[in-house]
Amino acid sequence: MNNETLLLCEAQILTMTEEHPQPFVGWVGVVGNRIALVTDSSSEAERFRSENPSCRTIDCRGRVLMPGLVNTHCHVAMTLQRNYADDIPLMEWLNDHIWPFEAQQTPDEVALGAELGIVEMLLGGVTSFVDMYWDENRIADSAKKLGIRALLCPSCLDSNMESFERDLMALLPKCSDRVRAGVGPHAPYTVSKENLLRVKALAEKHRLPMTIHVAETQAEMESVMQTTGMRPVEWLDSLGVLNERLIAAHCVYVDEKDRATLRERGVKIAHNPTSNMKIASGISPIEKCLEEGLNPTIGTDGPCSNNDLDMWEEMRNTSFLAKVSSMNPLVLPADEVLRMATVYGAEAIGHGGELGIVKEGALADLILIDIQKPHLQPVNNLVADLVYCCKSSDVETVIVDGRVVVENRRLAGVDLPDLYRRATAAVERIKKAML
Repeated sequence: MNNETLLLCEAQILTMTEEHPQPFVGWVGVVGNRIALVTDSSSEAERFRSENPSCRTIDCRGRVLMPGLVNTHCHVAMTLQRNYADDIPLMEWLNDHIWPFEAQQTPDEVALGAELGIVEMLLGGVTSFVDMYWDENRIADSAKKLGIRALLCPSCLDSNMESFERDLMALLPKCSDRVRAGVGPHAPYTVSKENLLRVKALAEKHRLPMTIHVAETQAEMESVMQTTGMRPVEWLDSLGVLNERLIAAHCVYVDEKDRATLRERGVKIAHNPTSNMKIASGISPIEKCLEEGLNPTIGTDGPCSNNDLDMWEEMRNTSFLAKVSSMNPLVLPADEVLRMATVYGAEAIGHGGELGIVKEGALADLILIDIQKPHLQPVNNLVADLVYCCKSSDVETVIVDGRVVVENRRLAGVDLPDLYRRATAAVERIKKAML
């Protein structure tokens, strides 16, 4: 996939910027991996075309052009466990089903699961994702091959610290501006003080961001309180883990004091409403987080606890769950939810001001959505149309880092039937190995 100079013509542009808060019909030019033009002027578009005579034009009439979505919490390789273990309490789900399955996976199978998940995300308009899993160095291969932007965080429990460090060391040489490394200790109830400090030291040494599950379930709260005498947020803060480079996933059980601590430390929250509903973890007070200036983001969690990687569904659930849990239809309006999935997500992964927006000079991570669909018409309010009505299948074209990676819902270089066959064969092998 090579960069082309592009001119996206007569799109309904949603910039997600303060300068242009309302959608307008216009043109967007891309040179290299950056946005070089955003205009509603046909004469400026013609000037761009004349200055770039070899540019490729894309007719965007009837399409919405907007920033790509940022999925801030995922376990992408768990596509292989999709619908494998459902309707089970979290700890039983992990101990009796998920971890035994993962123990049988090979690194090649992790890469295969990641490939399937990345394909699903790209076709659904996700241009960046944050991942926490094992064998992230192999997931990097899939991310680089398919062209998505990724922050990959090798995960650890107390039981796999050595393999975690090997994974991280194998991942670092594969990194680039588009595929970056972080660290992902699983949770404060599965990683001891000693090992949390060990991971923190590695992050500081290599200047890496971190992600961790925090206050996800009542069982976690009880476990951490019993072990440390503190709530999870308080415990992590006492270890110096909380900072502006940390993405805390879930944050279901965070009280006012916890939220104040997270805000003061600059921690980013990854809200996962669908997973939290499915596992019956609880409801994160996300509307209070927004009111208090935390600017939370949105993640899908893994395709085994969700059971898909659909950020449009996640946005809709984010808004509706907050409304019904607070009994207030005014909370989390569509425009705020869309910022969570774009602007705030970009800030969380260290790309504030250059991702999650359509602006001259920003990185060219863009999507085109076909709104000529029965469920999207008539368009009384474009943002509400996207957040409350849009589906992953409405995404038509995806551009990441200036490269067209999905066009007319086709992902370049991917044989989907073959991918499905290989995934099915891998699952069959793993299940037999578990007997």
